Amino acid sequence: MKYLLTYLKGMAMGAADVVPGVSGGTIAFITGILDTLLESIARINPRLIGVVKEKGVKAAFEHINGPFLVAVFGGILTSIFTLAKLITYLLASYPIPVWSFFFGLIIISVIHMLKQVQGFSLVRLLLFGAGVAFAWVITVLNPIALEMTYLNVFIGGSIAICAMLLPGISGSFILLLLGLYTSVLSAAKSFDILILAIFASGCVFGLLTFSHLLSALLRRYHDATLIFLTGLMLGTLGKIWPWKQVLTWRENSAGNLVPLMEQNLSPMQFEQFTGQPAHLAWAIAAMVAGIGLVWGLEHFAGRKS
Repeated sequence: MKYLLTYLKGMAMGAADVVPGVSGGTIAFITGILDTLLESIARINPRLIGVVKEKGVKAAFEHINGPFLVAVFGGILTSIFTLAKLITYLLASYPIPVWSFFFGLIIISVIHMLKQVQGFSLVRLLLFGAGVAFAWVITVLNPIALEMTYLNVFIGGSIAICAMLLPGISGSFILLLLGLYTSVLSAAKSFDILILAIFASGCVFGLLTFSHLLSALLRRYHDATLIFLTGLMLGTLGKIWPWKQVLTWRENSAGNLVPLMEQNLSPMQFEQFTGQPAHLAWAIAAMVAGIGLVWGLEHFAGRKS
């Protein structure tokens, strides 16, 4: 039952990672598995070879919390391969309620995380502001167009996987900024084994290096790191705002035009400029559902503890 719940949390992380602008790290943060995930990944290091030699493969698997990692990454992969089409369809057909749901999810998550910080100081408030500013700057950057070389694919994988571990910053959005999102999706669609292997190698490299840093920061400066990560979550709300006007477009792997740069509008401006209904009632209902989901998880975790 314990690992089934972890598997479901992994599925939620995978579902979030499919959406450019929403991070699987945010879901790990909300569901309370980020610390355990980072600590488990950080144990995959050269010392693991010594554990294998002394105690065997089974002991090494237990040392890295193998069942937990299998459950999490199994859930992520399951979600990516089974829910990707559904989420893409929902974003295309019902964008306002979907983005509203995530908007509510992030707002209540920020409140939930701030409640866990033991006291505020000027330094912590500055860290919170730095997190907000850093995430906001990333969301408004103009995309660049990296050349599709093996080195760039490796670097893109390393950066994207680091972003997936950070609450608030989306790995898929980072690939968009680097100009590699379409190329990587095309490689996945055409089963280009070489490109996918290089991208996966970059992901593994980024995962094993960045997780050590983030895990160490959470151990030594838990509240300061927590408040910075919470700022990252808050800073991405502009990207998740439901009512937008498209300024520029990009071509996806299927050859269809999809939004690239967008401008946030009020619901009234959205109706005026686009001629489409704002679906305000649906948006509020979806936002309340997102808030209710996190509140329910918090209440469940409180009862369990």
